[in-house]
Amino acid sequence: MLVFNSKKQLLQFLAEDIGNGDITSALLPKKKISVRIISRENAIVAGVHYAKEIFKLKKCKVRIVKKDGSKTKPNQTIMIITGDAGDILTCERTALNLLTRMSGIASQTNELVKKIPKKTKLYATRKTAPGLRYFDKEAVEMGGGKKHRLRLDEMIMIKDNHIAVGDSLSFLIKKTKKKYKKFEVEVESTADAVLAAKEGATIIMLDNFSPSQIKKTISVLKKQKLRNKVMLEASGGINSKNISKYGQTGVDIISVGSITNSVKGIDMSLEI
Repeated sequence: MLVFNSKKQLLQFLAEDIGNGDITSALLPKKKISVRIISRENAIVAGVHYAKEIFKLKKCKVRIVKKDGSKTKPNQTIMIITGDAGDILTCERTALNLLTRMSGIASQTNELVKKIPKKTKLYATRKTAPGLRYFDKEAVEMGGGKKHRLRLDEMIMIKDNHIAVGDSLSFLIKKTKKKYKKFEVEVESTADAVLAAKEGATIIMLDNFSPSQIKKTISVLKKQKLRNKVMLEASGGINSKNISKYGQTGVDIISVGSITNSVKGIDMSLEI
């Protein structure tokens, strides 16, 4: 199994920004300074551990004031960094980029989680920027959501394009069951949801169903005594304006791609 090496990834992020050297910071005299990173707005903090590791790559000392998953208000200190001025400024943008992005994801996730029942879980999707998936999904979890699949090797998920290539939904499910006990199926109709439930799907994703279509599908599954045998996931076109209605349908999971693919970073800054 592939093990994610966050330190290696953070080294790559920093190297990407530095290139052959920070020629501006090289102009500075060797001087030890103390700086702080502050938030300019209300937010859920996420990524402080990784920001700390970035500064530590340049042998800076870091004291975390606001832990991952905690709330912060405007002008509150998130972390304090002490070290060589040039080294701190070299790390500044890389650390802030990751910290503001992850905090934006956590904050957006948290706002959506507040709008749905506690029994309904908010899931991330694979709609993430290449190279940032691990950090994006960590941020979702820090905001109160769930990661879902991190990679394609974690669970079978039969989607529309798989069905288009693989002959039929029934064929792919039968083939899946020969090797895997747990699998998810994406459906676009109540009839296919019933088929997937009868065939033993673990999770059924109701793709682009309206809240009323979901309620109708749940009613049909209940009549056929299939509802309690599967988890139901609502996905597609769900946002802050309509997520409450989806939460009222009775689904077990709501997945929202925008929390990772349309990120609004939190405004933060490093002050000397």
